Amino acid sequence: IRKGSPRRLEERDRKVLAEFFGVDESELGAEEGKSYAALRRGMSGDEDFHAIPRLSLAAAAGPGQFAGGEAPFDNFGFSGRWLRENGFDPKMLSALTVEGDSMEPLLRHGDEILVDRGSRFERDGVHVVRMGDALMVKRLASAGAGRIALLSQNLAYPPVEVSLDEVEVLGRVVWKSGRL
Repeated sequence: IRKGSPRRLEERDRKVLAEFFGVDESELGAEEGKSYAALRRGMSGDEDFHAIPRLSLAAAAGPGQFAGGEAPFDNFGFSGRWLRENGFDPKMLSALTVEGDSMEPLLRHGDEILVDRGSRFERDGVHVVRMGDALMVKRLASAGAGRIALLSQNLAYPPVEVSLDEVEVLGRVVWKSGRL
C-alpha cells in the first residue's frame, strides 16, 4: 500500500486483512465506520444492538399448541440500524419456535420466528394467533365482513374460516431463522 501497488484494496481483501491483523479497516483505506473493528465494537456491547427475548413458547404450524408460560429463556441480538430501517420497535418484538409442518415450506419445524406484537391484522400475511388456549402461526386473509381465514402453506391442511372475535392476533411474523 505504501508503494502504491495496489492503489486500493478490494473490500473483501481489506476486510480479511483487517480481521487478521486486528486493525480498523480505515487504516487500510476504508471509509470511517465501515470497518471490521466497528463491527466488532457493535457485537461486543454497542448500545445500538438490541436483545430480543426468545420466549419458551412454540407457535404451532399445525392444529395448535397450548400456550404455557411466556418467560424469556434467551435473547437474539439485532442491529438497531436494521430494526429502524424496517420500522420495528425492539420492545414490541419476541422470538418463538415453530412446531409442526402446516406452514412448510415457508416455515419448518424448529425454525425461530420474530413476531412484531405492535403489528395487528391490518393486511394479509403470516401472523401468530391465539384461539382459545391454542397458539398458532398461520397466513391470515380477510374472508368477508368480520371473518378471517387461517391458511396453511402445506396444502394437506385445509383453510379454517372463523369470526374475528374467535381469534386474537398477537402479531405479524417479520423474520425467520432456521437450519439448512
